[in-house]
Amino acid sequence: MQYFVTGASGFIGKRLVKKLLERKGAVVHFLLRKESADKVDALRKFWGLKDAKAAARALPVFGELRSKKLGLAADSIKDLKWQIDHFYHLAAVYDLGADEERQIAVNIEGTRNAVELARALAAGHFHHVSSIAAAGLYEGVFREDMFEEAENYEHPYFRTKHESEKIVRTECKIPWSVYRPAMVVGDSQTGEMDKIDGPYYFFKLIQRMRQILPPWMPTIGLEGGRINIVPVDFVVDALDAISHQSGIANKCYHLVDPQGYRVGEVLDIFSRAAHAPKMNVFINAALLGFIPRSITKGLMALAPVRRIRNAVMKDLGLPNDMLSFVNYPTRFDCRDMQAALKGTGISCPKLPDYGWRLWDYWERHLDPALHIDHSLRGTVAGKVVLVTGGSSGIGLAAAHKFAAAGATTLICGRDQAKLDAACQEARERGYSFVAYAADLADMADCDRFTQLLTEQHGCVDFLINNAGRSIRRAIESSYDRFHDYERTMQLNYFGSLRVTMALLPGMVAKKKGHVVNISSIGVLTNAPRFSAYVASKAALDAWTRCASSEFADQGISFTTINMPLVRTPMIAPTTIYKNVPTLSPEEAADLVAQACIFKPVRVATRMGIAGEVLHALVPRVAQIAMNTAFRMFPDSTAAKGGKPGEKPARQQLSAQAIAIQQMMRGIHF
Repeated sequence: MQYFVTGASGFIGKRLVKKLLERKGAVVHFLLRKESADKVDALRKFWGLKDAKAAARALPVFGELRSKKLGLAADSIKDLKWQIDHFYHLAAVYDLGADEERQIAVNIEGTRNAVELARALAAGHFHHVSSIAAAGLYEGVFREDMFEEAENYEHPYFRTKHESEKIVRTECKIPWSVYRPAMVVGDSQTGEMDKIDGPYYFFKLIQRMRQILPPWMPTIGLEGGRINIVPVDFVVDALDAISHQSGIANKCYHLVDPQGYRVGEVLDIFSRAAHAPKMNVFINAALLGFIPRSITKGLMALAPVRRIRNAVMKDLGLPNDMLSFVNYPTRFDCRDMQAALKGTGISCPKLPDYGWRLWDYWERHLDPALHIDHSLRGTVAGKVVLVTGGSSGIGLAAAHKFAAAGATTLICGRDQAKLDAACQEARERGYSFVAYAADLADMADCDRFTQLLTEQHGCVDFLINNAGRSIRRAIESSYDRFHDYERTMQLNYFGSLRVTMALLPGMVAKKKGHVVNISSIGVLTNAPRFSAYVASKAALDAWTRCASSEFADQGISFTTINMPLVRTPMIAPTTIYKNVPTLSPEEAADLVAQACIFKPVRVATRMGIAGEVLHALVPRVAQIAMNTAFRMFPDSTAAKGGKPGEKPARQQLSAQAIAIQQMMRGIHF
């Protein structure tokens, strides 16, 4: 038996040819553009044709989908005439985002050219692989014998699928069959897929939820219409089985899942597969239908609204038309398909049974993040990075990472001896720092320092505002220590701003730059005893949010890291921190590196986010919880007014306090 196949190098076509070649004595002639001749060997390898004799069973026919009779030469048509038993037309644009002109040329005119060629070859049967999109947005159940009943198919993809079927029905003079696969996803056994579309568009969103939230946290999902998803192996098996049966002429078959799933169910299935938080509550997208179109149209006419919508869709990796199909209104009857497959052993597998394979394959092979250089070296090599407070603690650990990755690493601090020691350590490791002594709490010294930086290095590409001061003292012990608030604000807020605002003009000139502000988990959890420190960091957070909005269109981005408790010299005076779970400076430096690589708006631990949510939803409960913890932990000797040099009293924590420390890891008390 001999076959002619268009679209043989496509996702479905490649697998269909492999299936056809499993038939004894089968020979497949497959359409290929001349410029794609180098694909022949790879295709034959995929089809398992290992030697020259086997290769003769898959023969390329060079032509062009947009040309009359697919561009086949007269001699080729003459040689193949009366030889083709089955002509499969799969070549098409399967992309909602493709431009209208291309879809018309390929889906409509390409089908007309294929029909014309099949007639010229006197093929035995023409098999047209269409799509359920041919039904448009039909409201209700769409049967396999329905064609002209399609409605709401103004979208180019839907319209071209509908029109291509009409060409087959009205212009094809040989027996024909139409097949409408549902939304085709990867192989149900391997998960293999070749591109991101359909439900895959939501995978990045699910992945982000998993990264941010613990799996046990309930989340809100989006409910919508009932969508139909089928794996590619089912489509190929069903197409092969039905197309070789008798009595199928001039009929249509829906290659769909008889069950189908609502949008919310699909999202939840993949959330489970990703070990992301389960979606417990769903918002029905149909509610949006109550908004008059005139209002929606008016809003979208506003440039700020369009920018926000486009930015959100881009950030989530969703095409602009995606939300238009969330309330998909069509369900598909498939009785003819089921009758044709009865006794073949072929049935559509259930999505929950193979969804995990699709997720696993996507995360290993298709995740766009896999194709981006996410190494620190790829991000900062050859760039100028300034780390304030870089002579010890988090700053020093981060500086080592940047220098090792090939960045020109500048560090500053007040203590020249510590700076010299840091530079010596860097040289011993095989790289170098450029160190500057500067007191960032002194505005005049800030100006001197930033002017010197600009003269020596020009623009700074990455600014890490790490220098800071922390004071652990209850408010009731601070009535006569207002200077605690002044000096903390002077360094943590005004010092960071002075440096940032001095370096921003250079970033603006280059239309490029990233600022990382080391804030505190205390800003999210409102940690007691740290009112001076948290207030200064909260002020910096607020300024950063304002700056992010102002510079969003100038290539300058900002990241706030709500850093949990880190074992640095800053917390050394508090003896109760000696045995509590903390990050090491190197682990904290990893967060800084990730902030530079991915440039998120915020980096925070799950505990910090949970604290912020608690304060937002049930502030009274959050206050009681934090007050209870506040009373469990004692003040330090210094906070109680101890004299300089006085040996700290040994502080014994209760079992309850130790348990709280473990439960609220990273939070300051």
